[in-house]
Amino acid sequence: MKNCTDHLSVSSQLAGKRVLITGTTGFLAKVLLEKLVRDVPEIKQFILVIRANKTYSTAAERFEREILSSSIFDRLREEQPQYLDEIVRHKFVFVTGEVTEPLFGLTPIEFAKLANGVDIVVSSAASVNFREELDQALDINALSLLKLTALTRMAGHIPLIHVSTCYVNGYNEGKIPEQLMESASKLIPIQPAGYYEVKPLIDDLLLKIEAVKRNCLSVDELPKALTDLGIREANRYGWNDTYTFTKWIGEQIVCRELQGKSLTIVRPSIIESTLREPTPGWIEGVKVGDALILAYARGKTNFFPAKTDEIVDLIPADLVANSIILSMTEALAHPGQRRIYQCCSGSSNPIILGNLIDIIQTASKRDWRAYDKLFYNKPGKDFRCVSRPSFLATMSVLKLALGAVSWARKCVGMNPSFTMLESFNTTHNLAVVFSFYTSPSYTFQNKQLQELENRMGEFDRRMFSIDPRLINWKNYMGNIHLAGLNRFALKDKRRNKTTASTLAQDTANAAPANLR
Repeated sequence: MKNCTDHLSVSSQLAGKRVLITGTTGFLAKVLLEKLVRDVPEIKQFILVIRANKTYSTAAERFEREILSSSIFDRLREEQPQYLDEIVRHKFVFVTGEVTEPLFGLTPIEFAKLANGVDIVVSSAASVNFREELDQALDINALSLLKLTALTRMAGHIPLIHVSTCYVNGYNEGKIPEQLMESASKLIPIQPAGYYEVKPLIDDLLLKIEAVKRNCLSVDELPKALTDLGIREANRYGWNDTYTFTKWIGEQIVCRELQGKSLTIVRPSIIESTLREPTPGWIEGVKVGDALILAYARGKTNFFPAKTDEIVDLIPADLVANSIILSMTEALAHPGQRRIYQCCSGSSNPIILGNLIDIIQTASKRDWRAYDKLFYNKPGKDFRCVSRPSFLATMSVLKLALGAVSWARKCVGMNPSFTMLESFNTTHNLAVVFSFYTSPSYTFQNKQLQELENRMGEFDRRMFSIDPRLINWKNYMGNIHLAGLNRFALKDKRRNKTTASTLAQDTANAAPANLR
């Protein structure tokens, strides 16, 4: 049995380190940043690379307005306001940069200075739109990693923690291990070093992107043409959508660029609200499963294609953040290795989709008055799941019938849109984006991540737990998560103009793990 001094220690390994994080305007990275600030005071410096936008011209300004002002920091503001202020003033360095540009858009001197001031990098920036235009998804989810790995090399081959997604498995079925996944289509060759060579694939995709841009007759039609191209190419190679396809390509790039160096790939499954920290139920925006919850709550759909007897893999955001922190600790303690960890619940604390629906539906009917931003009225009909063939057949009949009614209304001068048609469109849009994830045929494994937690000391195992067995699904999804959605993700209903019919399109940018 190992002596306690042999255990890894978060505070010891991160003490005095300068941590660069990308993607901190996103949901998961905010949870990670807050946890590091609150519970790892030994960190010397936080370097945040943040893109300027039309509203905020500098990283510092955008951090103050979009990150520091977030409710994720409410606990620290309440418990340790002076500490938070001191940390921000003395430990934060803001870099106004774009990770998709060479040298992040900095001068060579600025980029070299940045590299010389970093000890470890966490790559959390991503385009998490499932149906993103292919050029944009490829740029940020894959090609940006060439710039990031260049930084880690210039910094002296420092560790890179890359946040990916469990759903790089694509169409592969069965038990999905913590290792690089091959293309289900078998079209991409594996290299002796253990990664898949994607350069010819990327070159081919870039040529097709340029052809679409060249041949598209209308600027207005170009976004859809590039989106359709992404879906076609993803399906061809063995993935359901552009997001997971380009995230898989990104994994191969970092493996190629960092052969024999310090690389950890952390793959979350579907990331949802926090279980415990900094407060139970904290969430930002509407995530994957929440699109269906909100559509059901607003009476816009109660009918969906799904396999109710299969495992749906959800994971609270704070457990994912803890997984990243433990990965950082290990990479600093034992550099020079490639590791892959899956932060998921399916293999150790599974929840069956049918049971999940029952939990949410029961809680919704019982407590709907308490969730005034989520529910406008008491839920009526039960949520029904059907097979994909039954769903398609029903939708085909409804499309014809509702289309005829809409045409008739238009002919007599009435608004061609009406409640049933809006509900049909909502159901259709949600099914297009999310039905793949409600009919799973795979189970993600997390044995290696659990073993990492076991290598930590007792204090760190409590403070930075990654164990999905902590989740009581009835309490988490039926109480914590619904309350969190109502409190943090939704606006007051008098000001909330988001309709469920536009929800599916809006939430197509919810990652299946940061879907993030």
